[in-house]
Amino acid sequence: MDIKVEQACPQCGAPIVIHETDRLLTCPYCEVKSFIRANGVFRYYLPPKQENKWDTPLLYVPYMRFKGSIFVVNEAGIGHKVMDTTQIGVNVPGLPPSLGIRPQTMPVRRLAPRISGRYLPLTIKASAVLEKAIRLTPLRLEQKETVRKPVTYDGDNVVYDYSTRVKTVEYSAHSRFLHRAFIGETVSFVYLPVARREDRLVDAVTGSTLLRQEHPAEGLQSATPFKSSWQEKFTATLCPRCGESLAGEGDCLIMTCTNCDTVWALGRDKLEPVNWQMVPGDRKTAMYLGFWRIAGGISALGIRSFADFVRRTNQAMVVRSCWEQMEMSFWVPAFKLRPRVFLRVGRNATIGQWRLAPGPGHVTDSMYPVTLPASEARQSVKVILAASTAARKNLFPFLPRARLEKTATQLVYLPFVDKGHDWYQPQSGITVSKAVLRFGRSL
Repeated sequence: MDIKVEQACPQCGAPIVIHETDRLLTCPYCEVKSFIRANGVFRYYLPPKQENKWDTPLLYVPYMRFKGSIFVVNEAGIGHKVMDTTQIGVNVPGLPPSLGIRPQTMPVRRLAPRISGRYLPLTIKASAVLEKAIRLTPLRLEQKETVRKPVTYDGDNVVYDYSTRVKTVEYSAHSRFLHRAFIGETVSFVYLPVARREDRLVDAVTGSTLLRQEHPAEGLQSATPFKSSWQEKFTATLCPRCGESLAGEGDCLIMTCTNCDTVWALGRDKLEPVNWQMVPGDRKTAMYLGFWRIAGGISALGIRSFADFVRRTNQAMVVRSCWEQMEMSFWVPAFKLRPRVFLRVGRNATIGQWRLAPGPGHVTDSMYPVTLPASEARQSVKVILAASTAARKNLFPFLPRARLEKTATQLVYLPFVDKGHDWYQPQSGITVSKAVLRFGRSL
């Protein structure tokens, strides 16, 4: 589920409600578009009941929120899970270990200097908070099994029909793994306001008592005021090259300029140009989906060309002589999908890349929003590699020391045609369900 955030327009101050995944804010009143960015993670708080009527300053307790897909590779296969959780970030016994579904059921607000109160610092490492959440989340693992059914009897002999099916099992995320990756994650802090009332701490949202104290908890004494580095910042969405207004949807990470055919991403302090290409479509093309093309070799696996990849992953393909000189690239969806579909689409695009011939493109209205950043696409390379192999024992044990070298990243848009319930890519044969694509916007 997505968090709804109450946000003031930076231009006119009008109240707006946006989704947690939105990075482009469009004000319905003054129609100004702005990119939202933060130094580090975004910080929100649950609005207290009767915010200005507490007789003592409120304390804000940090909870780390993680939402995204976890992939784990072990000897048995690739496990995956969509996780959406909040875990407490301070070591104060008696406080709720999680916020439960409250962030999803009520609008949250961004932290701002005007909010009275003090904030408890994170005393548990963020990595430890995440590890705890992972241990509590069993992962799905898909395994192939052979099913034997008797069909006919031939005298004293039974004739069986053999078929292969995929069985889904669950195993602990804390078990031994060869590789682990977090893809499409949203990490933020959600603060719970609490109030001191004599010998007890009170939840300022519900008014219920959280815990009673004979002595003030030691962890509560380190609260600090609001830090200026927590303040979100806004960047104008005008093309740095021609000054035209850039186009994009709320959750997009890439904006386009139809005037000068350029594509832009929000860098650390400003909009930066994106290296992009397009595989040309035809009159049947209904939409273009973006893929991160990550070129590079993996010397630990002897993969330097596409031919090396085909041989190492034991593909059922005859290696062509031209593939020996073809640079190896991993093609990762630039949009969020369910983990199982994400692996399938990335695998099919990577294996079928020899059929694709990208070149210069033109910005069109049919380009689907990019919602997965290039940094996370690079993290998924080893998972896509593991999903592509037909010989696990020849590849899985080497994953811990496999490193992608001399990388180059490019955004490539592929043409898709409408097939009723699915989008279909003619050259590579990739199929994406329309329903799954829509659901990916909420991941």
